[in-house]
Amino acid sequence: MYNKILIANRGEIAVRIIRACRNMRIASVAVYSKEDKDALHVKLADQKICIGEGSAKNSYLNMDRIISAALITKAQAIHPGFGFLSENSEFVRKCQTYSIDFIGPGADIIDKMGNKSHARKTMMEAGIPVVQGTIEPVYNAEEGMKQAKLIGFPVLIKASSGGGGKGMRVAEDKDEFEFSFNTAQRESIHAFADDTMYIEKYIIKPRHVEIQIMADKHGNVVTLGDRDCSVQRNHQKMIEESPSPAINDKIRQKMYNMAALAAKTVGYYSAGTIEFIVTQTGDFYFIEMNTRIQVEHPVTEMVTGIDLIETQIEVAAGERLSFSQEDIKLTGHAIECRINAEIPEKNFRPSPGLITHIHLPGGNGVRVDTAIYEGYLVPSEYDSMIAKIIVHGKDRQSAINRMRTALDELVIMGISTNVNFQYLIFKNPNFCAGETDTGFIESLLNYKE
Repeated sequence: MYNKILIANRGEIAVRIIRACRNMRIASVAVYSKEDKDALHVKLADQKICIGEGSAKNSYLNMDRIISAALITKAQAIHPGFGFLSENSEFVRKCQTYSIDFIGPGADIIDKMGNKSHARKTMMEAGIPVVQGTIEPVYNAEEGMKQAKLIGFPVLIKASSGGGGKGMRVAEDKDEFEFSFNTAQRESIHAFADDTMYIEKYIIKPRHVEIQIMADKHGNVVTLGDRDCSVQRNHQKMIEESPSPAINDKIRQKMYNMAALAAKTVGYYSAGTIEFIVTQTGDFYFIEMNTRIQVEHPVTEMVTGIDLIETQIEVAAGERLSFSQEDIKLTGHAIECRINAEIPEKNFRPSPGLITHIHLPGGNGVRVDTAIYEGYLVPSEYDSMIAKIIVHGKDRQSAINRMRTALDELVIMGISTNVNFQYLIFKNPNFCAGETDTGFIESLLNYKE
């Protein structure tokens, strides 16, 4: 097992990983930008090292500075968290060059699955149903337009290295395509330093259901339940829950089998998520694999009792999974709300600034993952998510009731947040009935209680 791990990330996921390291008696190293000098992950880590200032490309996306920080601090491994360099195979190979373990899958696996266009091709060859779309990567709007016409509008333009809704745009027709493609590609370059795009048929009003898997380097693959992530704004998830209310046990088992097949097809190891869209008729299609830990991993932890971060670290160190498929029993229902510093009524525009007062909810079945505190200055340079509220109940209605109570208790002053908007969702009859799709937020904007 490792003696020291460097966390190549920031915010609540960096705090989450540091706490896992503490539980495992592993020293932690925080890297940070100048803007994050007062961040909680910097305060909690055993060591800290500044790697730049300004936009992420000068710090959290700067591979050489992160590698140098690991070498200087003698960290044996790097945990990338999610976003930033978590699905960058070039970074994984740089780690290998300097004999630093990457806590995640190997570079070749990321090339196959972390790159969305390559993953589609691999899954098609394995016989897993895939939404109609491009097989080869697309690099410019002209070629993209040709492919979009063959697929048929509307189409979804996506960054091959994408995640968190970045680098994603819908083009309803050919008149929208060039602008949408160029906008998505610029976002991809800014967020992931990658201009590779792909295009797929846009499915109207689907459910977004994903399967969490964990696999070790000895060929063991275990599915850890499903999550429904249909409640999204601007293609970015807002609420996640496990299990999904959208599928029955028969469909659920088929999806589990396909997820395990996907992982075994590429010799996958570490935590990973196989993402599907589910149509209104119950058909499901592979859309992508996230070769990293997910923002929404806590809901899986709540219903399985498995610590995904600690298991990730164990797998990276070469240990076998400490559980088998037969050990996994899903208990109750869990829901997560992403709390963002944003203004929902202004198209969820980010709202950075100073937090003047904060009160976090608590109680039985309530978990809060956050890196904010009273007096913390939320920077404008990074993602607007500032906290995650996770609740667990004996069933879905109990979890909904508990989330209402938690959101009602949550107080964040000094900045605008989406807390009230989230509360509105939990009063919405369609959400309470489990009848949502990826277009739900647009309909909710016109909903009056």
